[in-house]
Amino acid sequence: MDVIALVGPSGTGKSHRALWVARNNGADAIIDDGILIKDGKVIGGTSAKKEKNRIMAVRRAIFVLPGHASAVRKAIAESLPRRILLLGTSENMVQKIAKTLRIGPVSKIIRIEDIASKKDMEIAKYHRLKRGEHIIPVPSIELKPHFSGYLIDPIKSFFKTSSSRRRRLGERSIVRPVFSYYGKLIIDDSVIKNIVHIVAEKLDEVYRVGAAHVYHVVNGDEDLGITVSLEIVFAYGYAIAETMEALRRDLQMEIERMTGMVVHEIDILVKSLHVDLTHQVHA
Repeated sequence: MDVIALVGPSGTGKSHRALWVARNNGADAIIDDGILIKDGKVIGGTSAKKEKNRIMAVRRAIFVLPGHASAVRKAIAESLPRRILLLGTSENMVQKIAKTLRIGPVSKIIRIEDIASKKDMEIAKYHRLKRGEHIIPVPSIELKPHFSGYLIDPIKSFFKTSSSRRRRLGERSIVRPVFSYYGKLIIDDSVIKNIVHIVAEKLDEVYRVGAAHVYHVVNGDEDLGITVSLEIVFAYGYAIAETMEALRRDLQMEIERMTGMVVHEIDILVKSLHVDLTHQVHA
């Protein structure tokens, strides 16, 4: 396995050109901001973009947080990439990442200024610093478990507030140029509520689903995902605790699969029990 690197200051367009550099240099895997991408899919790691402060983000990006490096090393061993492209802000950084992941020294360094014009880098910095956009070299369907609350920009994420006015979220959204042809993706909170009802009502243990609420977790201009609450009437005779835990898992998986949003919390209120008196009489 060979290792090459694309190096340049933050926000100069490395991720934007990562796929092009990988293709032209025969790399079938990319390591960018803490995640391992192979053949267009995220197969290991956790994005530094999920960290709440810069220090933790840097530690995540260089794989020094507990368990991060070992998880990515395992993914590399299982996927067996022929050549890996590392992205970093300096030669020292990519060499450290290579050493931490035990994938050998970097055999070739490609500098962003050698493949991008000064104007291109200025445009990239504008989008990163002024508009807060970041490019990830992977399709949107692969992003959802790894990023907090973001869909692809310019496929923008919008959600309706209780006052029926639309509120734009995710100003620091993630962009992927190939999706720019597809326009806007509009998701209303009612869609998430519908998913909640459909998933919950499939269970025999749930007699009826009541009110469901969706709350957006926002930190300044940054959308960090959602929390969901719902009320149910539980069918008498089943184990409540075990069923509710299974329902939480099912709801989180299905909401994240369908919407791309990160679900931080699901609160379930069992309002009452339904007793099937007809069944008891016949019994």
